[in-house]
Amino acid sequence: MLAICITIFVLALLEGGWFAFDGAHALMRGDYVTPKSGQHAGQLGPWKHVVRAVGIEPRSTLMKWIHVVLGVSWLVVLVCFAVKLQWAWWGMLLAAVAGLWYLPFGTLLSVVQIVLLVVLRGRMG
Repeated sequence: MLAICITIFVLALLEGGWFAFDGAHALMRGDYVTPKSGQHAGQLGPWKHVVRAVGIEPRSTLMKWIHVVLGVSWLVVLVCFAVKLQWAWWGMLLAAVAGLWYLPFGTLLSVVQIVLLVVLRGRMG
């Protein structure tokens, strides 16, 4: 069970931390972190299509704030999960579901976290 908790913690730290960092970077510097060279230089990932589909411009201030708020919220819930607050499992599940749109890596990390959280819940009884 400890290995599952540590894996969930690390994945959530990576994903929530990235959301907070990239959103803050975009707010302060004007744009997200993107490749500097190569075929995809300056381009956002496939997640841009998901947010456009729901009517949000990927490089808008709103989307940058969504990154920051989701990231910081996730990190707060992660701390609560680490100190074993009773409600934090649900918070982690909600955060992982909220990160599914961030194709491709956020989706992968979120799916793994959701599966591990369900497994953990099953083992906890």
